[in-house]
Amino acid sequence: MKKRATLITLFILFLYTPTLTAQDFGENEEKWAKGWTNFSPNKTDYPEAEEKLPNIIANDTYLTNDVVYLMSGDVYVTQGASLTIEEGTVIRCDHKDPANLIVTKGARLIAVGSKAYPIVFTSNKAPKSRNSGDWGGISIAGSGKTNTVSGNGLIEGNYNPQFSVYGGDRHEEQTTVLRYVRIEYPGNTTKRQQGSNGLSLYGIGSGSIIDNIMVSYSGQDSFNFHGGINDAQNLISLKANDDDYQMAEGFKGNLNNVMAVRHPYITSPSGSYAIEVDGYDENMGYVDPNSVTDVTISNATLVNLSNKTNYQHTGAAVYSSNSALTYIHKSKISGFSDVVQFDKSYTSVALIQKRFMMDNSFFNIHGEGVRVAHQLIGKGALNILKYNRFTKDFVDTKDLFDDPENNLMPKFQLKQSMNNYMVMQ
Repeated sequence: MKKRATLITLFILFLYTPTLTAQDFGENEEKWAKGWTNFSPNKTDYPEAEEKLPNIIANDTYLTNDVVYLMSGDVYVTQGASLTIEEGTVIRCDHKDPANLIVTKGARLIAVGSKAYPIVFTSNKAPKSRNSGDWGGISIAGSGKTNTVSGNGLIEGNYNPQFSVYGGDRHEEQTTVLRYVRIEYPGNTTKRQQGSNGLSLYGIGSGSIIDNIMVSYSGQDSFNFHGGINDAQNLISLKANDDDYQMAEGFKGNLNNVMAVRHPYITSPSGSYAIEVDGYDENMGYVDPNSVTDVTISNATLVNLSNKTNYQHTGAAVYSSNSALTYIHKSKISGFSDVVQFDKSYTSVALIQKRFMMDNSFFNIHGEGVRVAHQLIGKGALNILKYNRFTKDFVDTKDLFDDPENNLMPKFQLKQSMNNYMVMQ
């Protein structure tokens, strides 16, 4: 299907590209994802649980990899305790009384796996019977800054109020170290309608370490950042029902090596995005208009596995609201209707250009490219896509990339040279 004339007239064929090469687009991105990921978790036969975790962990606790643990109901890490998990440990998570792990403010979660022996949180159902949202998820409350009137907040989901507070002024605090961790089938909605995302990070500080994390088949968001400041890397979201990555409440940080793999038939009724950036929470208010959510995303691969028979079910890859600041660099976006959608807070082209930037990137879409709530803005908003390559016509995912649906390790290298695509100047 050809894109509309408005997009074509703004773009020209770029015959000489001194800066945009295959290497610039992270063609070796799968290397960091090899060895610890699992793109077919429903086929994995995990051992049965042997020991149940207590619902209150008030003392320093160490989980070893020679025991398989069951987590059932809400499990709180409290009173400044540290929950430390050894590499290779498997935690089976109850679907009947959906499990949630809540690390309260002042407590710590240290889950350091390795490439050879990742830590796995997964459904306690048998292989081939697991579903999105079998259990709840992991919520971590830090003491970092949030751009709210009170400077604090409560973890979403109606948890025990005394264990739900997050936020403060400890910008460099270390609430958690998460490395080489898989979180499979979280996001339950039967126990509570909100709050059970795969990994929810509330007000974490820059001392926390988040890298090599994979969230698969979440019934809600995969990753959720509420305030705080942190740089995370090597993150994968696989076929989430809701957003893959959501940032809000003044979160500031850099996300590097980010992958989101979506399917057009797996989505939330209210709309789902690979990236959702919310400048501030309208219900909680904000103190400083200059401290809205500000995120830089580099080396991202955002793919909806759509084709010409089902692409009509897709929306924009990125949703930006409440004057959020977003910069996307050296990334690939494919299979969505548009690159980005803006809410009503973006009232002019000039404001959009100040709040959103994307460069040295590639996109393959079937819509106009940019959606705006204020129709008076007109087509000028398309200028924010300058200096990014794109396909003249929408291309099916399987025809664009090498092996995007490989169940062992999908490959998102572009089949054609970058010089074969168009670029806006």
